[in-house]
Amino acid sequence: MTDTDWPLWEVFVRSRRGLSHTHAGSLHAPDAELALRNARDLYTRRGEGVSLWVVPSSAVTASSPDEKDPFFEPAADKPYRHPTFYEIPEGVRHL
Repeated sequence: MTDTDWPLWEVFVRSRRGLSHTHAGSLHAPDAELALRNARDLYTRRGEGVSLWVVPSSAVTASSPDEKDPFFEPAADKPYRHPTFYEIPEGVRHL
């Protein structure tokens, strides 16, 4: 088996405690353990992360960018979900 035959893994890195994992990239590996080790070596070489997730790409289900309008349209008719009706006080940050 060559590395091109290995499954593709998606790598997510959490840079600090309390933050969300973010997608860092992809890599090929024969199994989850080696994918995790390779992800550590590839995406956290300079101590950028405190946690890693590796997920087989085949397990990821995603919406298509081509179907953006019909897929997300139901949320557009609910303006109360967006804070456009509220005034933000001057002292409030990161809202």
